[in-house]
Amino acid sequence: MKPRFTITHAITQGLARIERARGFLEAAQLSERWITEMSERALLLEAHHTTHIEGTRLTLGEAELLLGGQPVPDADADDVRELLNYRDAFNLVSDYLNSGAPITEALIREIHRRLVTGVRGDRARPGHYRQVQNYVVSGGTGAIVYTPPPPGDVPALMRELVAWLADPGEIHPVLVSGIAQFELVHIHPFVDGNGRTSRLLSMLCLYRAGYDFRRLFTLSAYYDRDRSGFYQALQSVRGMDMDLTAWLDYFVAGLDTQLTEVSDRGRQAIRVDVLVTEHGLNQRQAMALRHLHQAGSLTIRAYESLVPDITRRTLQRDLKGLVDAGLVEVEGSTHRSVYRLG
Repeated sequence: MKPRFTITHAITQGLARIERARGFLEAAQLSERWITEMSERALLLEAHHTTHIEGTRLTLGEAELLLGGQPVPDADADDVRELLNYRDAFNLVSDYLNSGAPITEALIREIHRRLVTGVRGDRARPGHYRQVQNYVVSGGTGAIVYTPPPPGDVPALMRELVAWLADPGEIHPVLVSGIAQFELVHIHPFVDGNGRTSRLLSMLCLYRAGYDFRRLFTLSAYYDRDRSGFYQALQSVRGMDMDLTAWLDYFVAGLDTQLTEVSDRGRQAIRVDVLVTEHGLNQRQAMALRHLHQAGSLTIRAYESLVPDITRRTLQRDLKGLVDAGLVEVEGSTHRSVYRLG
């Protein structure tokens, strides 16, 4: 396996920004509470969006309830299973990282098994390479857009991929992760679940190379927001005689975008922590300030939902304290007031 690509100016610039984000997130004095909340949020977003790309119909709110152990009675059973399966597969990856073991075919098959077990009658043959010819079809037209290699070629191609991952040479680890994601989708070794497996393999490659960014980011949210661009970038490799440049441009841009969002939120969190200390704010006021940094505005009703079981009068005093400190501005009448950052 000898991946072909060109390091473009866009890739170089994107990798530089990714390295800066990595340095910030590793060095930043972020509270453990914030890191825990954000990493849980990242897992929720990745689980929701990676399955949503493949056709599940759960909303983000429903996904949050399900991962929190609460039922969603009207949800499709297969959609629920796919979401919970992703969490199981992600936990496998996390445990595997702690072992320091190399990426193997057995690991990739186990990731696949956990992702698709119990879904749609196990038609995806969990953990087993396909023994039939499969096809990638357009969701819009139903036309075949890609015919993967014959099933008899799959074992050798997977051995080649795993051997390359063990020794990718001087290629930047972020690009290795992008190449691994494309190659697994290209081989399409399983009857179903190839996309989800490839995205989790890509995350595993990043994590193993030290690019876990405190596990605060999600790639699938970027792809889900830009489905046509995502599929076009993957398909471009085949249209360019297996040159990976356009795909790696897209992959790096996606990771760069997601890490920029995480870094911005991290800087906001640090600013809030400084203000909380400087002004001696209580925990409720700190929560209000964090909400304002994320959402841009806050009403008394929204504040009540953030801090239940506290009287409205107490919460109004909290907000008045923020206004008096010059941290927050208020617009509107008493019962319809909207609070914004000062």
